Amino acid sequence: MSERYDAIVIGTGQAGPSLAVRLATAGWRVAIAERARFGGTCVNTGCMPTKTLVASAYAAHVARRGAEYGIDVGHVRVDMQRVKARKDKVADTASGNIAAWLRGTKNVTVIEGHARFESANAVRIGERLLEADKIFINVGGRAYVPPMPGLDGVAHYTNSTIMDVDFVPEHLVVIGGSYIGLEFAQMYRRFGAKVTVVEKLPRLIAREDDAVSQGVAAILAAEGIAIETGAECMSVAKASEGIVVDLDCAEGSRAVRGTHLLLAVGRTPNTGDLGLDRAGVAVDDRGYVAVDDMLRTNVPGIYALGECNGRGAFTHTAYNDFEIAADNLLSDAGRSVRDRINAYALFIDPPLARIGMSDDEVRKSGRKALVGTRPMTRVGRAVEKGETQGFMSITVDAATKEILGATILGVGGDEAIHCVLDLMYAKAPYTAMQRMVHIHPTVAELLPTLLGEIAPLG
Repeated sequence: MSERYDAIVIGTGQAGPSLAVRLATAGWRVAIAERARFGGTCVNTGCMPTKTLVASAYAAHVARRGAEYGIDVGHVRVDMQRVKARKDKVADTASGNIAAWLRGTKNVTVIEGHARFESANAVRIGERLLEADKIFINVGGRAYVPPMPGLDGVAHYTNSTIMDVDFVPEHLVVIGGSYIGLEFAQMYRRFGAKVTVVEKLPRLIAREDDAVSQGVAAILAAEGIAIETGAECMSVAKASEGIVVDLDCAEGSRAVRGTHLLLAVGRTPNTGDLGLDRAGVAVDDRGYVAVDDMLRTNVPGIYALGECNGRGAFTHTAYNDFEIAADNLLSDAGRSVRDRINAYALFIDPPLARIGMSDDEVRKSGRKALVGTRPMTRVGRAVEKGETQGFMSITVDAATKEILGATILGVGGDEAIHCVLDLMYAKAPYTAMQRMVHIHPTVAELLPTLLGEIAPLG
């Protein structure tokens, strides 16, 4: 016998719990299913635990630099078991809070187990068969493990499994020179490991402008991280010290030797074992659920939210997916993914914050644009903190005066860039920020000055 609900939510990542509670508060009877840990990637193996580790690594880094600030702390020792325990406590607390929140919400039924579609309006979880007119897929993604020669015979970590490490590797080799890989690379270097980053493409984080890639590479290299780019034909094998990664196919080519291996080469959606074919839900060639701008699949009544829909790989975009779906269902708000401005950050230290179009994208668009750029060496707050790496840049449309995009690679940039992002959402001209008076001394106070120095984008 089936159980009838108004809505079924599959997965408790960033979008799912908030949606379940919002619908339940509106009087819907909601079932939400979770097969593993509550909270999804962000809470368990993503944002929260990694940024907790980043904070510990930052503390070690600042302690080692103490003499630069007139503070001599002597030898700095990293206790990775305590570092891991702190990380675990943060993640476990957050996961437990989500579970308690859902279980304590009226009209929400929490079911632990693997959910699979039986039809377009029915889901089976173990022995229980649930039916609803509205079903929301919020199953997230996981680390992609590439079909690399030799990989089957070599022990390796992903961003998830490295969460269990409670020691400092002697030499960590990171395959993948993008956002996840670079955060772990700097983190473990600051914990005391020797680190080498291997990237297939000619430069790190190749989707960014060249100046950004060069700036990030310089930051990492200054901390002693080795970088190998252009590794177009990689293979791995066991070696006496641990592992060896060959970077080119030719005999006698470049190779990197290390003790441990981390794969950080992308993500893949958790959609292969949901029975989507029984519901008739379409996926793309990578397994992402196909959705329209309102997050509806090709099957009426079925939606996909968060990373599994391929429309955003971030916690903040997943939460926005919840807002779009809920507002449209409950208020007929007409909200759309198209209203969202591209925004994300790379949480190395100092962080990289990016919003809107890159300068390369602006050039390709053919529009006339103006750009202002300032090195962090000319930002008083950065100088005072002794953290002057990086730069800030804002690009505007010469005709409309609207801001097209911005980059801050530097201390405090992940917070200061929201001043620009808010202006973009307001569709206000950049001249409005020129007249703003920001607090001194901050990083954000230089944004109006920066816009007063704009020149044609070359």
